[in-house]
Amino acid sequence: MREYTRIYTDGDWTDPVDGTVLDLVDPADGSRTGSVTLAGRADVDRAVAAAHRAFDGFARTTPAERTDLLTRILTEFDRRAADLAVAVTTEMGAPAHLARDAHVPTGRLQITTAVEVLAGTPFTERRGDGEIRREPLGVAALITPWNFPVLQMVGKTVSALAAGCTVVLKPAETAAHSAMVFAEIMDAAGLPPGVFNLVPGRGEVVGEALVSHPDVGVVSFTGSHATATRVAVAAAPTTKRVHTELGGKSPQLLLPDADFSVAVETLRQFMLAMTGQICSAPSRTLVPRERLDEFLGTLVQAVESLRVGHPGDPATQMGPLASQAQWEIVQRYVRSGLAAGASLVTGGLGRPEGLPHGNFVRPTVFADVDNSMEIAREEIFGPVMSVIAYDTVDEAVDIANDTPYGLAAYVVGSDPHQVDDVVARLRAGAVLVNDAPFDWTAPWGGYKQSGNGREFGVEGVLAYLETKVVHRPRS
Repeated sequence: MREYTRIYTDGDWTDPVDGTVLDLVDPADGSRTGSVTLAGRADVDRAVAAAHRAFDGFARTTPAERTDLLTRILTEFDRRAADLAVAVTTEMGAPAHLARDAHVPTGRLQITTAVEVLAGTPFTERRGDGEIRREPLGVAALITPWNFPVLQMVGKTVSALAAGCTVVLKPAETAAHSAMVFAEIMDAAGLPPGVFNLVPGRGEVVGEALVSHPDVGVVSFTGSHATATRVAVAAAPTTKRVHTELGGKSPQLLLPDADFSVAVETLRQFMLAMTGQICSAPSRTLVPRERLDEFLGTLVQAVESLRVGHPGDPATQMGPLASQAQWEIVQRYVRSGLAAGASLVTGGLGRPEGLPHGNFVRPTVFADVDNSMEIAREEIFGPVMSVIAYDTVDEAVDIANDTPYGLAAYVVGSDPHQVDDVVARLRAGAVLVNDAPFDWTAPWGGYKQSGNGREFGVEGVLAYLETKVVHRPRS
């Protein structure tokens, strides 16, 4: 049980002015795991003021000095890695092995990558008769989600720090366990006061105050499209830079010569292991009509053999959803699919057998899905898969692109020329071919309503830099 009663601002742990207390709940059984005292608008003002004061000095640090800072963060991150893994499992129900072997390592990778970017990025260069300088944008407001807390908090923070920005981080209030451990890591690393600040709180209070604050120079937001719209409106009067990474309804396009075992492995990794709570989940699978029954047989066997259980059990392959509210949302979408006439192949309403409590759901597959159905168009954030049959590859590409989103896409096929042709035609920010290893240092972001800008890697650092051109008289 951990009671988080303080926030972290200006290099110190302080009592928030607002004082609203939010109970934290274990998604596996509904038990109380602790609480977090939420920040309010006055706390945002205090945190931004601290970051603003610290910015001028921090912006003048050299890449070598910022590398030293990131190295200290890495040392403390490694020391607290086990605590971070426990936090992720406790707050969102991720299986313990997934928290330990995926969530935490992807966060660590963001730190080592930021160090590499600092070593290879020219912050000043000559171009023609001008001098091009890349300078930090200012105070960075970072708003992160609950579903990949370590990756998002660490990735955004170290990219901003590498660029020379100071940071005010607003994590999802339900991800308070991992956020507080992260703040403890930053404190132990010995950052100058005001360079990093943590203000947990509700989006409509803390988030709105942050993005509208005149002393914030750049916003990085990951979350829903509806919230991103409000972020953009709140940020508009000060014309600050806003980067967003939003939802997805990602297609998995199986070409006529696809190896279905590869396709099922992709679904296992990027859909089922995360209980569908991942914005790039391949939730729409497009299958050649003549091979539909073959694919469904392979998929159903894999889904029905999946071990759903308590996240602390080493044998568990899929844990619970993060909250009761999300459980209710998934139930609503299953009912929507049934009402629309989609064929329920496996899964369905309610909890799996033997799991009467907690936010556990049945991994669900619908066939005979039309792309106009709600389950094929809206992001469910649960293990609900829509299988759509197609007759020609051209039709499949059209269906894949027929979505307001464009975050990710997946292609499975044996003919490299056909694969390359399809990849070129897909409107998505990332395309995974034949279950290739995923590069967590590559630029991440989407097309259309999946957001704008990119984070992680080189592009993630560049997102926090402004360009200045210096013209000097010729000697």
